[in-house]
Amino acid sequence: MIVDAAATLLGGALLLRFWMQAIRVRPPSSVAQFTFQLSDWLVRPLRRIVPGVGGYDWASLIGAFLIVLLATSVLFLAGWSAPAVLLAALQRFLEWILYGFMALLVVEAIFSWINPHAPLAPFVRALNDPLLRPIRRVVPLVGSLDLSLLVAIILLQIAQLVLGMLFAVR
Repeated sequence: MIVDAAATLLGGALLLRFWMQAIRVRPPSSVAQFTFQLSDWLVRPLRRIVPGVGGYDWASLIGAFLIVLLATSVLFLAGWSAPAVLLAALQRFLEWILYGFMALLVVEAIFSWINPHAPLAPFVRALNDPLLRPIRRVVPLVGSLDLSLLVAIILLQIAQLVLGMLFAVR
């Protein structure tokens, strides 16, 4: 359980680092310091092997997958075959991505209710904008209420169910 919590925290930091650089959002100094200090030990050596291509920090994404693979390798000790462990790691990696997006959407909803002018609110909005922009084109405002956050969470939950069904077939 402790290994899983540590892996999830580190994997989340690596995925956040990848997403911030992919959409070119400058994080507040506290978030940047936390994210980079937590993940630099893995990302810097990986960058020597996997350089950034197309403006994406592939080392952060691959690092997150390596962390989930390492955390999932405990199943190998339980008698699972290597391909089964690899598929379980891939499923868990994709689940981390979906849960990360859901968490960002929930944080944005909380900010909008409690304090829309909080120092981190613009940063979280910028992280969510690539997800919400296409939905906002389709889902109109209801009065002054923006339902795109709710629609995005529902779509992510559907993606999670589909992912679970795809990997349950194995």
